[in-house]
Amino acid sequence: MNPMRPACTQHLWASERLFVVVAQQLGYGRFEHLPIKGGQLILDPRPTTVRDVKFCVRAEQPEAFPEHFVLKRQLVECFQYVRSIEEGEILTLVVKGGLPFSMEIDHRPGGSGGQHG
Repeated sequence: MNPMRPACTQHLWASERLFVVVAQQLGYGRFEHLPIKGGQLILDPRPTTVRDVKFCVRAEQPEAFPEHFVLKRQLVECFQYVRSIEEGEILTLVVKGGLPFSMEIDHRPGGSGGQHG
């Protein structure tokens, strides 16, 4: 595990970079049953994503993130939390505007960490 607080994309692991891209493409919705091992998101196989669709609302695409950028607070807190978990599963991770918003997480017996709150 790497408890380092990521501040920019250069501090991200490959799985975290992929998560940023997939969350951005999702826009609004949620990930379901996203495993964590050794503080890393397991994205292969790709977890289930559920997109929120609203009618009679002008659909806005989130702005594309550049290749290198300073992470928004939501991403920093999400990755810092995930990095503190040895083994577990995110049951649902809600995404709003391409950014993590909230999650429900199942910590495995004997698994460490994560701040509760």
